[in-house]
Amino acid sequence: MSRLRRLPRAAAALAMIPLAGLAVACGSSEEPGGAAAGADVTLKVFDPGNSGAIAVGKRDGTYDDALAPLGAKIEWVKTTPGFSSNLKLFNTGELDIQTGAYSPVVGALSKDVGVRIFATSDPYNKDQAGIIARPESGIKTVADLAGKRIAVNPAGKGEYITLKALTEAGVPIDSVERVPLQQADAASAFSTGQVDAWASFLIPYQEAKAKGAVEIVTEASIGSVDSTIIAGRTEVLEEHPEVVAKFLEVTQQLTEKQRQDPASFENVFEKTGPRALSGQRLDDAIELGGRITNFRYPTAADAADLESIAALFAENGVIQRPLKGSDVIFGLPAALGSASAEGK
Repeated sequence: MSRLRRLPRAAAALAMIPLAGLAVACGSSEEPGGAAAGADVTLKVFDPGNSGAIAVGKRDGTYDDALAPLGAKIEWVKTTPGFSSNLKLFNTGELDIQTGAYSPVVGALSKDVGVRIFATSDPYNKDQAGIIARPESGIKTVADLAGKRIAVNPAGKGEYITLKALTEAGVPIDSVERVPLQQADAASAFSTGQVDAWASFLIPYQEAKAKGAVEIVTEASIGSVDSTIIAGRTEVLEEHPEVVAKFLEVTQQLTEKQRQDPASFENVFEKTGPRALSGQRLDDAIELGGRITNFRYPTAADAADLESIAALFAENGVIQRPLKGSDVIFGLPAALGSASAEGK
């Protein structure tokens, strides 16, 4: 296997990827943009940015209204792009629920971070992630990556995409140098030529393509099974399953509205400025929103997909051992049943 090398931390950062996070703490004062004072449980949710179902829920107070009867409220928290870049926040209790994908949760468990997946969604955006290359790199196919340097977020989606693409193309893993960088740092390394290629996703991926990056493969073209999920800190899932279930219910309701009227879920807070989309990028975002699939509880098929990702990571030394679906998936319906029984 190729040896991973770190580059100096870059100063440039990209726009935040809409994600959601949730944490539990005691509190009584009103938070800016949060629920009214007096709530017993504070849900620390990743600030969703300027688009998507969670952004609309933040703007309209939908989550707060739904959680208030449970004695809970929302506090919005700024973090960095990508699930794997925020693992330290899970460890410190500053973040307890966040959207992401199977791969970074598998990576988190390998680092003894107490998180589990409790919801997933069927793939609809596999053209929003993949491998891109600098135009002058000469890279046009996966085979051309041999002898090159590619930025990946370690033990996350970027590393999974890279390993999956190389395996599918029959390119020796060791022939490509994987450079471990989170999204913001990778953006700078890619733009300045410190790496030849980049396994990226969502907003950073689209921004790099808009600036001229060459798309080599997408998740769709390599048969990726790294679906979008919502994961939570295990302690929160065990102690407050009813709050987590309500959070999921509201997210499902808002996501369905987004699918029916995607234009209303773009430029939620700002119509102009650096966070606002316009022109073709806005049209593309609206089209994608119309294809969005809703979150649901994981199935046995989802567990099998997750296990295939863990096996690929284990085979290539990213994690120490394969993981079972039961190691990663939290059965929220069962937890709700247990909580109900205990309350009788």
